[in-house]
Amino acid sequence: MTRSEQMKSIYRTFEDYLEAILIIKERQGYVRSTDVASQLGVSQPSVSYSVKRLMKRGFLTRDQNNMLILTDEGSEIARRTYDRHKQLEKIFISIGVDPETAREDACNVEHDLSEKTFQLLCRHFS
Repeated sequence: MTRSEQMKSIYRTFEDYLEAILIIKERQGYVRSTDVASQLGVSQPSVSYSVKRLMKRGFLTRDQNNMLILTDEGSEIARRTYDRHKQLEKIFISIGVDPETAREDACNVEHDLSEKTFQLLCRHFS
């Protein structure tokens, strides 16, 4: 794997974590590391490692009860990723993709699709 591919993979992982934290927060009002592990289907040590990296980069903090809190920057990335996901899922369903496949494909495509192509798709399917 090239350095560029590694960086893209790391950023994609960050986006997945931030998006999961946003979704969990909206669903239950608080986010624990165990909630993230469950949402993403990863181990607790994987979450601990990623949370430390996200905190170091300023995307995430913890409150006095050890709950995960998105920073403004982390929240912006999470919201953008989640909005792209929802819009792509809707587009895929509108062209006949079954909901489960649409959800999985949206999760994959949301990270790699250029902003220009994303905007054109949204305009075309609006």
